[in-house]
Amino acid sequence: MSKIRLPDHSVSGSGDITVFLLHGAFGAKEYWFRQIEALTHAGYRVVAWDAPGYGVSPMPADFSVEAAARAAEHLIRAEGTARNVVLGHSMGGMIAQRCYSYCPDLIDGLVLSATSAAFGKSDGDWQQEFVRARVAPLDNGMTLPEFAPKMIAAMLAPGSAGQDIDRVISVVSLMREDTFRAAVQAITQFEGRDVLPMIEVPTLCISGGHDLAAAPPKVMEKMASKIADAEYHCMEHVGHFGWAEDADGFNRILIDFLDRRVKAAARDVDDLATAMH
Repeated sequence: MSKIRLPDHSVSGSGDITVFLLHGAFGAKEYWFRQIEALTHAGYRVVAWDAPGYGVSPMPADFSVEAAARAAEHLIRAEGTARNVVLGHSMGGMIAQRCYSYCPDLIDGLVLSATSAAFGKSDGDWQQEFVRARVAPLDNGMTLPEFAPKMIAAMLAPGSAGQDIDRVISVVSLMREDTFRAAVQAITQFEGRDVLPMIEVPTLCISGGHDLAAAPPKVMEKMASKIADAEYHCMEHVGHFGWAEDADGFNRILIDFLDRRVKAAARDVDDLATAMH
């Protein structure tokens, strides 16, 4: 039996709690630099992946959110520690939700950033415009390095700039075109609303106040309301890439959640086990 190839990934920091970072459709593991820095400083171990088809991870024959979620499950089984949290952004948030349904016993917390539980009807006007706006420039002969800056800028809050934004644009510009096209198509096929009632772990949903095209705040707030143990936070001043538009602000929200809901819970369980012995 051949050994399953794990997606390419980096491991940073150490500890009993591992945070898995799943990038969006337009990204790769390198754009999480500021989150890896903050999380490891706060005492968390971090695994950041390149989803199948990204970076040096080979393109799968069946690119889909579900196939990526199975790959994430394999990665968690191989790299997980005593407690594991999955942070997924955009398409990565879709992958995180589906992955939870595959291995709820391995996941102790979820962070869903600028994502949704379903894309909706792929033949709807909004959905068709979503695809057209992203694929048409490539169909018309533009390259990703030419198109990425304008596409990313349209997804940010007005005036967003800086090294973290530049890093996102650089990472997206390096994507393979076949991956880009496959990811856009995969998003349109996603349906994960069945997962929300299954989620029984602390969950943080973070939206951006200016993210009106990809993951509107009202959509994310409604999604959070369907998860029994979810907290919802809207960063009013950012767009789709809140963790890059205001990395410090995003990281404060993230680490506060992890410290309160995951690390503290782990400490309580350990204290109880010690007392029983």
